[in-house]
Amino acid sequence: MDIKIVPLDESKLRTPPTNNFGFGNTFTNRMFKQWYSPEKGWHDAQIGPYEPICLDPATAVFHYAQEIFEGTKAYRRPDGNINLFRPWENMKRFNNSARRMAMPVVDEEDHLGAIVKLIELEHEWVPNAPGAALYIRPTMIATDPALGVHASKTYLHFVIVGPVGSYFKEGFNPVPVYISDKYRRAVKGGTGAAKTGGNYAASLLVGEEAKAKGYSQVLWLDAIHGRYVEEVGAMNICFVYEGKRIVTPPLTGSILPGVTRDSVLTLGKDLGYEVAEELIDVHEMLADIKSGKITEVFGCGTAAVIAPVGKFGYRDEEYIINNNEPGPVARHMYKELTDIQFGRSEDRYGWTLTIQVA
Repeated sequence: MDIKIVPLDESKLRTPPTNNFGFGNTFTNRMFKQWYSPEKGWHDAQIGPYEPICLDPATAVFHYAQEIFEGTKAYRRPDGNINLFRPWENMKRFNNSARRMAMPVVDEEDHLGAIVKLIELEHEWVPNAPGAALYIRPTMIATDPALGVHASKTYLHFVIVGPVGSYFKEGFNPVPVYISDKYRRAVKGGTGAAKTGGNYAASLLVGEEAKAKGYSQVLWLDAIHGRYVEEVGAMNICFVYEGKRIVTPPLTGSILPGVTRDSVLTLGKDLGYEVAEELIDVHEMLADIKSGKITEVFGCGTAAVIAPVGKFGYRDEEYIINNNEPGPVARHMYKELTDIQFGRSEDRYGWTLTIQVA
């Protein structure tokens, strides 16, 4: 793919921050864009200034939510170069989401190449601070300017990037999680396995209710039985039994197939833990927390990597996990994963793609 590099207005350039990165509110000077039409396919690929997108009020994405996105990160290595972590999986999942939402796929190598080029141009924005990284957000939206429920014929694919710190204000400290007994996030056969905004929009009401009760995230149960654990917030979830067995719900079609989740399963086995994908009954799970059989719980995802859970709230009762402290398995997994991501340890899996900038 030929990418046009659009010159920037030097007077409008912003300087990368060196601390207090926040999450998702600061972006680089450049972004990638390309357009799709049935006649031309994907065309006019360019990297130019980060700027607003002008769309007609009738544009399909506003009315029928035909859009997808991805999330991955770029990590500053000790040698000054930059690592991407399993980006091929994100490119693949982006296309799987596109198919589910009746959208055109992109060439995965071209997509990754555009991200690499964007990072090369904006490499100074990749933080060199503990725990910080450059967040990468590929997105595709429907752009037909007409009403009527049907798949759009035209689309915009863009990528924005920006430096981020910890996803949670708690940092690596355990987060409190509210178990929703009324609302559901997704159903098998629906769009739960696709990374599309509607899934997240459906979670916002319960998320606000949970915050009002003093919780940071929501644990979602399955939509058919209201009994089996699925996801926590925007992450997959893992339960540690007796300090040596890591269990996560299976991918039933309503759960997003997380890249970090898959990495935890692979790493966990190699680090000597027993790992399994099993249906987890919420009532049995809470009983196992009370009895001490479950010794740790943690969420896993690109944004937070590993997020220990300190307590669950369910039907006006609280269940404390590991004295509301991070457990040794969560710490172990976090260190092993981040050491690979930041290039501090050997990548024996071939998971990283290194961009040479130093």
